[in-house]
Amino acid sequence: MEALVRACAHEGWPAQVAAVIANRPDAAGLAFAASHGIAAQVVDHRAYPDRESFDAALAAAIDGYEADLVVLAGFMRVLTPGFVDRYAGRMLNVHPSLLPSFPGLHTHQQALDAGVRLHGVTVHFVTSQLDHGPVVVQAAVPVVDGDDAAALAARVLACEHVIYPRAVRWFVEGRLALDGLRVTLTPPEPQWLFSERLTGDAE
Repeated sequence: MEALVRACAHEGWPAQVAAVIANRPDAAGLAFAASHGIAAQVVDHRAYPDRESFDAALAAAIDGYEADLVVLAGFMRVLTPGFVDRYAGRMLNVHPSLLPSFPGLHTHQQALDAGVRLHGVTVHFVTSQLDHGPVVVQAAVPVVDGDDAAALAARVLACEHVIYPRAVRWFVEGRLALDGLRVTLTPPEPQWLFSERLTGDAE
């Protein structure tokens, strides 16, 4: 989220971050948002009896800011199909793997256990199927001998901070179009990134 806020300001996107909404009162992003003059709001999931009522309250909060795009960043709640449908085509998420490989949790350990030589991160439009949806952009990193989950996660996170702001910028510039499960970018540019460096720097 911090990378998105900074990119929006530094790159002069034709948009503004309307609000940062968290489901946990102790989320660090709330203080960051407030310090940057961005509205910060908590919709605590523990105050609601079920997912449907929480999602309804979350949708009401989002709609109160008249948001054109919903960007999930570290939001670890499974959203109901009704919520997802409400923001179809205008909600993005990032997942730390090269989807459709390794959905769910502990993706870096999953990659190590599977013995793959490439791992990475995916920005995608959200659908009701968890960790699926049309892919906007992906970044790949090498898996090297001696990696553990923490080392691999750090390498992936560096790429995430590059491609997630890029994907959001493409959306706000009106350059993304959905054609079934395929996302087209106009004018075209690479919708992938490969990092050969082992330090975490993206090339």
